Order: sequence, then C-alpha cells, then structure tokens
Amino acid sequence: MATAATAFHIHLTPQDAGIYHIRDIKDDAAVKASELLQENHQLYNMYFNDRGFHNHIVHHLLAVYALGAPPPLIQKAFDDNADYQRPALPVEGPIVNKLGEVDKFHEYLGKRKYYPDFLTFFQKHIEIQGYENVVGEYIFKGDARADDLMGRLFAGFLHPVIHLGYGIEFKQPVIVAEALAQTCTHDNYMNKILFATEKAAKERKGAPSKSLTQLLDEIRASDKLRTAAHWDDASKIQDGIMKRAPAEMAQIASQWTVSPDEIEEKTAEMINNTAYFTGACLNPRKEIKFDFIHMHSLNCSIFFSAFLAQDWISRENKARLLQFKGWTDLILYAAHTAPDLHLDEITKYQPKEPVPESEEDAWARIFTRVTRLPDDGHANKFIRALANGNKVCKPYENKDSFKIKGDMWLKLANMVMDSVEGADSKWLFNAGFEEAWAELEDRE
Repeated sequence: MATAATAFHIHLTPQDAGIYHIRDIKDDAAVKASELLQENHQLYNMYFNDRGFHNHIVHHLLAVYALGAPPPLIQKAFDDNADYQRPALPVEGPIVNKLGEVDKFHEYLGKRKYYPDFLTFFQKHIEIQGYENVVGEYIFKGDARADDLMGRLFAGFLHPVIHLGYGIEFKQPVIVAEALAQTCTHDNYMNKILFATEKAAKERKGAPSKSLTQLLDEIRASDKLRTAAHWDDASKIQDGIMKRAPAEMAQIASQWTVSPDEIEEKTAEMINNTAYFTGACLNPRKEIKFDFIHMHSLNCSIFFSAFLAQDWISRENKARLLQFKGWTDLILYAAHTAPDLHLDEITKYQPKEPVPESEEDAWARIFTRVTRLPDDGHANKFIRALANGNKVCKPYENKDSFKIKGDMWLKLANMVMDSVEGADSKWLFNAGFEEAWAELEDRE
C-alpha cells in the first residue's frame, strides 16, 4: 500500500475526507476504502457496457466513506457493484505517445476504447507535473483543446465533472487522471449549446444576472422550450432541446452569469436551485419518486464547493466552470418539459420514521440509513449533496431565489430515504412526462 497518494496509487487519510464528511473518520475506514479504490482502478473498466454506462465504484465508496461507513460497509458497497464491471482494457503504447502531440490528440477524442491510453497518458503527466498543473493545462488554459474538454466535462449527465470533483475533493491524483481520461472519451455534444450560451452571455455586456429560479420560470413559460423534447426522443437534450430550440435555450440560460467576485453566493445559489428542481419535481397524484437525471445535477453540486476551496484554480476559472454548471442544470430541466415544481410536497412531508429532535442526530440517522442501503452510489451522493447544501445555503436563506431552506433539507433527505429503502426501482426517468408516472402507484 502506498504511503502517499500518487498518480498511480490511492491513499486516503482521515484528514482528506472531503468537503463534507462526518466529524470522526476512522483510520481503518481510510485504509479499506484506499485498498478497494486501488483494486477498482487496476481491475475494472470505466464503462461497464457498450452503451457507455459508468463504473460508479469510486463515487459510491468515497460517498459512504465520507458519511462514516465502517470497513465492512465499505467492503459491501464494493462487492455489490463489482460483479457487473468489465475488466480493464490493455494500454496501446504507441497511442499513448501520440497523445502527447497536440495535432494528434484530437483524433482519439470521444472513443471509449482509448480510455486506458488516455488514462496512462494523464497519469504520466500528473506524476511529473502534479494534478493541479495538468488540470490547469487541459481544462482551464482557454485554448481550443482545453475548451473542448471543458465542454465534454458536462456530457454524460455530468459524470466527467463528478469524477473530477471526487479526485480534487479527496486529493487523489489517480482519480483526477481517471476523470480526465473519462472526459476525453465522452462525446462533445454539449459543447455547441454551452459555448453558444457563453457567447450570448458575453453579448449581454454586463447586464444584471437573473436568478436561476427566475430562469426556471421563463423556461416553463416558453412553449417552444417546454415542448422541445418528446417522449420518444432517444436523447431529450440532443434530439429535443438542441434540435428544436437551441437558440431559445441559449438565450434564456445566458441570462445567468457569474463574476469572479460573487462565486461564493452563486455557488450556493446553484446548489439550492438543483435541490429545488430535483426535490420539487414530483407528481402529487403518485407515489414519491425522484428523477434520476435531475438527481445528477444535485449530486454534482457538492463538487463546486470543493472547487471553490482550491486556491490553485483562479476565481475567473471557478466562475466560468460554475456558469457551465448552472447552464447545464437549466438545459436538463428544459429537456424534461420544464415540469411544475411542487414545493409544498417538501414542506408538508411527514417522514415514515421518527426524526430525532437534534438536527445533528437527525442527519446522523440519515447517514446510517443510506450507508447501509444496497445501492450503486446514487442515493449516497444524493444525501451527501443535500447535507452539504444545508450547510452552504444557510447564510442566504433570506433571499427569494433560495427556495430550499430551514428544515426542508432534512425533509428532502427523509423523502429520499423513504422512497428508496426496500424499493425494487429506486428512481424515475424523465419525470416531466406523464408517461413516466404511468406505472407508479397512485397515492391513497
């Protein structure tokens, strides 16, 4: 076992337990999580099928570790998700060498079979230069290559930026290398709409930013955007929003902007907004289920707290990355027909289990429940993102644009747990469409 984290070896310590974690992380949990993350890195592919579905072992193990799971539960989280992974692919040495040539690099982008080659390429660079410098060059430099990868970070329902967030948050160069390789092997379909939005934002020439909740309302009020995605579209973003209403989407999203001097509040606003449209996107006539795609926006939000804490990322780059995240959230909301959001579903919710009077004890009870849940990591990420949002958004709860406040965070966490424990199907897909709810049980 390595005695320090390197580009080739995972090494967690209780001091590197993430931007949000329980108070008392044990050494044996850090050792167990490190061993299993190393095993995952060496044995398994980043994609577990030909459709590009992601290996979530990194996400799951780090989430349960941060929420206080002891070694046996960390082992169980690994075992529950190892049996369907595919073995790691071999590295092609000549291709790794070609990736060092700027004019050759782009030839291999977007092709999952080259993941091991990109991984080795980035590991070698990180080992020499440090992950901060490599991320700076390949994501934040501002040249054509870095901009291309910046857009790819937000493809695949934000999986590349989630993985990068884990690597940076937990200070693990291996995971940063995995994230960069994953980014390079994702499609660039988000690039066109994100950079069109950025261009439109620059053309606004300093006009005041609207809030994200205002823009949710504007999207819902736009017939063209609300109806752009169809139930039978294979991709609600690519076949819906990007084909039928790209200009309208860019025009509305571009009205949310972030300047370097306001990234703290804007990060909190983005986090609150994801909790709002993920948590309130329910059908009052049906049993409670949360949308799987919306959930990724919320699950990803915690990493922007982690990015905010990095002094090696400039405030300008933090602001730009945050804008891309806020715009992606708006796009995902529009792609689900901009559904009505029922805030009262949260405020009036009565949890199935008694809730301890102490807020700290209430969250601890939630963490115990979720780390024991048979899961692939999504529920644990959901809960940790909510707990982080509860902390980060408290200073801004008096603002109208912060819809989730007070005990609503804890109510949402209980709603999540009550909806997934013992459920054969934990999540709903495409919640804005009536068809998505057809097979779910009616409320009494």
